[in-house]
Amino acid sequence: MGNDIRNEIKSYIAKSGMTLTEIVAEYNKTHEPTTTQNISNKLSRGTIKYSECKALAEIMGYDITWIERDE
Repeated sequence: MGNDIRNEIKSYIAKSGMTLTEIVAEYNKTHEPTTTQNISNKLSRGTIKYSECKALAEIMGYDITWIERDE
């Protein structure tokens, strides 16, 4: 599951036209300071918090939407 999360977020970073370094710099303006390496490690391990994902998405210009599945 960790790699799925990492790959999904990395693809959105690429689509945004920003680098992870730029995103972390923006993140640090309004959140507890962190490093690019720290976020990268969390993505690799699959331990990134949902609140951090929401903040990163906001910076990149995305909304995270929950859609009910048809089962």
